[in-house]
Amino acid sequence: MTALTNRQARQFMLLKHGLIGGRIYAGKRGALDFVNKTGCLQYDPVDVCGRNADIILNSRVEGYAKGMLDELLYADRLLIDYFDKNLSIFAVEDIPALYNEKLGGGYAEAYDIRGGEAVRRVEPLIRRLITERGHISAQEVEITETIEWHWSIMASLPRAALESMYYRGELLIHHKNGTNKSYAFLRDHVPVETLAAAPTYKNKEERAAWHAKRRIGAVGMLWNKAGDAWLGLGMKAAEREAAFRHLIDGGEIIGVSVEGIKDPLYIRAEDAGVLDKVLSGAEHAPRCEFIAPLDSFIWDRKLIKALFGFEYTWEIYTPAVKRKYGAYVLPILYGEKFVGRAELIADRKTNTLVVKNIWREDGVKSTKKMQAAFEGCLKRFAAFNGCGGMAGATGAAGESFVL
Repeated sequence: MTALTNRQARQFMLLKHGLIGGRIYAGKRGALDFVNKTGCLQYDPVDVCGRNADIILNSRVEGYAKGMLDELLYADRLLIDYFDKNLSIFAVEDIPALYNEKLGGGYAEAYDIRGGEAVRRVEPLIRRLITERGHISAQEVEITETIEWHWSIMASLPRAALESMYYRGELLIHHKNGTNKSYAFLRDHVPVETLAAAPTYKNKEERAAWHAKRRIGAVGMLWNKAGDAWLGLGMKAAEREAAFRHLIDGGEIIGVSVEGIKDPLYIRAEDAGVLDKVLSGAEHAPRCEFIAPLDSFIWDRKLIKALFGFEYTWEIYTPAVKRKYGAYVLPILYGEKFVGRAELIADRKTNTLVVKNIWREDGVKSTKKMQAAFEGCLKRFAAFNGCGGMAGATGAAGESFVL
């Protein structure tokens, strides 16, 4: 087992994610390459200063623009949005593995599909309308009936039916207009050979190992412990233990020991080249980046605390009076450390990126180089959000934002 210092482990994570040194991804092709290398991007529709998936790509991909992801999803059809770590975006080639229900790979059963007879009653109409029009949204189905849906909210019956058919893998999202989704038949937009392909795993044990390796690759370095990195799999501790043993015995993952951490950590065998770069002792130029709340880099919050000494909670669902920082706060990464947090709001009306709050981490001393990198990051982030300028929470333009 290779022994790593804490710094070497941090460098591995950062290099694996393309977050240190020069950017290795560029443009739409780079965005696709990053998704393929990472496995999936966790999706969330909230857009305070960019959607989660877009913020992830902006932090890695040179020249990334928001429309690139939608093109890859809904024009090029090289990516698809479905369930992996909760709602995610991944390569269409992964459909056979992630949509396979016979071995438990489908996600319909993981969700409380309510509606029963009411949903089944409207499905023939949905199919007929999609056949006639190519794709439809819930608003285009002239049924006003509502039913109790997820989280006990009331939803239109067309929405419930469309979502049920999507969960089961019959439909895909054809395109989105804001948060409004239009659905089409999966079979009409995914190559026949892809849909007909068998998963690479042959049984439930291999399936668990496939998912475990995928999650290790998404995070970069992971331990065999419960945590948010395993969400969406329904994998119990014994199943996860068996999956790790299968991967270790097959030489698919490599164990490493990290200074100050008692539990072994594991990387994918195909990431050994990144480990070699770290062990070579090469230095990498620091960058400043804002990290998305659901970035796979920080899926395992306990691991991030152990490696980086950084504690982060996405407080969007925390009552306002209990928040320590803010509803939508992004960690600030500079070089090999998390140096602060920023609460940023893209004001669409004024075309301005509002810098509501900046918090520097305890013990972090700002330098001219760090400040310059932070200001450059803010300017890039404003441009990424289509904002022509920046302002503080008071609305005063031209302020100097100090980290």
